[in-house]
Amino acid sequence: MEQHSVQFGQKKIEFYLQRKDVKNVNLNVRPDMTVRVSANKKVPLEFIKDYVKSKGSWILKQLDLFAKTRSEEIDKEFVSGETIRYLGKQYRLKVIEEEEEGVKFSQGYIYLWVRDKKNYKRKKELVQGWLRQRAAIVFEESLERMYRRLKKYGIKKPVIRIRQMRARWGSCIRDKNIIMLNSELIKAPKACVDYVVMHELVHFKYSRHDKDFYSFLTALMPDWKKRKEILDQEVVREL
Repeated sequence: MEQHSVQFGQKKIEFYLQRKDVKNVNLNVRPDMTVRVSANKKVPLEFIKDYVKSKGSWILKQLDLFAKTRSEEIDKEFVSGETIRYLGKQYRLKVIEEEEEGVKFSQGYIYLWVRDKKNYKRKKELVQGWLRQRAAIVFEESLERMYRRLKKYGIKKPVIRIRQMRARWGSCIRDKNIIMLNSELIKAPKACVDYVVMHELVHFKYSRHDKDFYSFLTALMPDWKKRKEILDQEVVREL
């Protein structure tokens, strides 16, 4: 992987370039604050640099968002008044000292019952456990809705597996009939969850991101670009 940089106004944008057998120049800003570009080896470096420059405003915006979220996550203490992102919205946390521990979402608040309010590790463990439980339910419901649109095309219904991923919202394992979803996706609106699930379902018919893939995706979900934009620009990840 090659490392390069371009000058965008007063900012220097560094990026990593990987040569792959792809048709388009693909650009991705990762939560670890790195900019990754993949392109065919036939594409000239100057063309790639010009492409990165053309995306300069968007790249800097994404880097600022990730930096802000990283700072907020580091500072989070899981105390009353802090916010937890769930299905596209920020909800206030209410921490209550109680012998019986647990988490519940009710009337616009996320309630956290814990034996010791000062036990940061336990509070974090309970909240993250609750989010994983909710993810399992929400993702399965999304699969049920989205699969109904593809069932008639002879696609076998896959199973969902959830894990934390560093660089993507989802992936498709065709030979095992599995859709892998990022646990952090539970922070996104349901419309965005549906988009990721639909995107991965389409891969069971078209493995590559080619014209046929996007034509089929658009036919099934005409507003997928709007959903993707919300996911990329408004839902900030800390993976």
